[in-house]
Amino acid sequence: MNRREFITLLGGAAVAWPDVARAQQPAMPVVGFLNGASPAQLGPRVEAFRAGLVEKGYVEGRSVAIEFRWGLGQNERLPELAADLVRQRVAVIAATGGVPSVRAAKTATSAIPIVFTMGGDPVAFGLVASLNHPGGNVTGITLISGEIVSKRIALLHDLLPGAKTLAVLINATRPLVRPKSRSRSAWRIPSDGE
Repeated sequence: MNRREFITLLGGAAVAWPDVARAQQPAMPVVGFLNGASPAQLGPRVEAFRAGLVEKGYVEGRSVAIEFRWGLGQNERLPELAADLVRQRVAVIAATGGVPSVRAAKTATSAIPIVFTMGGDPVAFGLVASLNHPGGNVTGITLISGEIVSKRIALLHDLLPGAKTLAVLINATRPLVRPKSRSRSAWRIPSDGE
């Protein structure tokens, strides 16, 4: 091999090297973010989401990509937005807009993991089989707290043993607020013997 052939071969290898190196690197995982609101409404929450990813070693643009899909206040758009995330082959869907977002994602895929945040009971809404064993591809965090009200009242009683009345403020216009009882006895502070 003469000098000119060697330089041509070396030059060709140098040009091809970046393509070979890129082909050997694993694809960057993509997180799908689905919400019925708008980016302006959820700015601080999105920043917290990104910060949480960074805490776990995922930096947007370097080790993970995020595909945002916003319903812009129109929940009827969520099924198509979820289907679009599935077509994009995201690694996971963060369905952060409550029941409508989770339901849209669950309808769109039974294979891609779906992680939700919601204030309601995912079992009651048919999104998971149970809180302990959600099953399927859907899991997440719920902020339901009705089941621990009695424990909270007992803690209040421990903190304020002389208190005889407890007032509870709720927003009765919210669809997830359904008091089980309107009687005063439902909120009675336990006596020392109870």
